[in-house]
Amino acid sequence: MALMITDECINCDVCEPECPNGAITQGDEIYVIDPNLCTECVGHYDEPQCISVCPVDCIITNPSRQETKEELQAKYEALQAKG
Repeated sequence: MALMITDECINCDVCEPECPNGAITQGDEIYVIDPNLCTECVGHYDEPQCISVCPVDCIITNPSRQETKEELQAKYEALQAKG
């Protein structure tokens, strides 16, 4: 499952540099996560780094992007192959 940032985001800037896939960027009003790049840190860490540093707990599982650990691993491998 890809993650998403809710409108409770306070734009504190701590999540963006923690994302090893570069999936987090500044949106129009709050930070956003590109579901095509988000692997929930599978392949990099045991847990999503953005969630672990978020001070307001506004990063949740995206209900429209249900992915298994195997699918996230495959996405990680495809991203790594692209360079």
